Amino acid sequence: MLIRNKLILRFTLLVLLIQLCFSLFVYYFHAATREQRFHARLAGKVDLTGRILIQRANLRSGILRTVRRRDLLTMPREQISIYSPHGRLLYASDDHIDQRGNLAHLSSISGPQPVSFRYAGREVIGAEYHYAGYPSRIFVAARDDEGFQQLDKLRLILLAGNLGALALIVVAGWFFAADTLRPMARIVRQVRRITASNLSQRLSEGNQKDEIAQLAMTFNRMLAGLEQAFESQKSFVSHASHELRTPLANALGTLETSVLYDQDLAEAKRSMQSAQEEIRRLIGLTNSLLALARADETTLSRQLVRLDDCLTQALDHCAAKYPGRSVRLSFGQVPEELDEPFQVRGNAPLLTTALLNLLDNACKYSQAPVQVELSYAGARTLQVTVQDAGVGIEPAALPRIFEPLFRAEGGRATASGFGLGLPMTRKIIRLHGGELTVESQVGEGTTATIQLPAAPVL
Repeated sequence: MLIRNKLILRFTLLVLLIQLCFSLFVYYFHAATREQRFHARLAGKVDLTGRILIQRANLRSGILRTVRRRDLLTMPREQISIYSPHGRLLYASDDHIDQRGNLAHLSSISGPQPVSFRYAGREVIGAEYHYAGYPSRIFVAARDDEGFQQLDKLRLILLAGNLGALALIVVAGWFFAADTLRPMARIVRQVRRITASNLSQRLSEGNQKDEIAQLAMTFNRMLAGLEQAFESQKSFVSHASHELRTPLANALGTLETSVLYDQDLAEAKRSMQSAQEEIRRLIGLTNSLLALARADETTLSRQLVRLDDCLTQALDHCAAKYPGRSVRLSFGQVPEELDEPFQVRGNAPLLTTALLNLLDNACKYSQAPVQVELSYAGARTLQVTVQDAGVGIEPAALPRIFEPLFRAEGGRATASGFGLGLPMTRKIIRLHGGELTVESQVGEGTTATIQLPAAPVL
């Protein structure tokens, strides 16, 4: 069901429910008022009957029965019955009155409190009347035709009013829902115009305050991320195509030249060695791409790992690759309450690879000593800092260093590589719940900082 229809339905039901509750309250209050008013009339008739028929007559002389009955008939279908204290019928305004209802409630009349009940379509009030020490019991029954006619009219008015109001509510709900969802419809139209070829378009953010504007702003942030991801993907495909095509073309050209022009075995071997180097470079690039893909896996086994052990292994690999290069390791202050410092929960081989990538970059682009520090950035955060004094990274290239296969101009001119180390390292660190930041100044060097959540102390 469309949101507009849901809003109309819920708005209609809610207003209709409130209206019905109000109508029921009005009807119930009017019915209760009618009953009280009519019972008051009946009680007044009881008192009038006692003053006319009892106070002005002699019950023992029989004068009571000589009163003309029509003199007291003032209410529709009125019936008056008078009983003696012993339950004997003394007077009845009609010879055909059904006295069973009165007799059933005769014993409940005691004291000044009247008794009210319904019998044979009439409302009845029974009360005790005292005169000259003689307690009589008077029953007055009648039907409130006028009151019930007013109730019927009120019920008809409320029914017609509710039906008319229902139609108005539906129309008002339609306009209310249409006006409320108009900004949403505008956003839908704008989103439909955005495709993969024009991700630079953005949605109108309106007043930037209400929920619709916040939704548009969220969409715009998402579109900015998608646009950046598409651009990164294009850059990756472009760089990957170049990096894969170059060694393949070189190897193919070398082999074709060898087939056409090499005359002796020595020349052929030199050509094969050249092609072999290109193939090794291609294999290295392929292995790096596979390692980058594996860094996205989230089902890796995790256990308690000593980060200083991973760093030591990475330093050993770096020393073997760059013999004679000075890498200085220092440790920051360790909290005294920790028995096992520098522990994280994660995968040791991946963490070692991430640290080795940072050390490899530092040694590759700097001939000066490399500074490495392992410390606590907080009670729950471990920090590894790798600082070199190399060529640095241009400010324009710094935001793109985490794009796969992207290499800054200074890096291309200084050392070989594929531009996969930093993207792989950041993915590994984020996989462990941490973050990698890089700061650099051209000609002064680069500082890479890793922050990882420390394992909780048990």
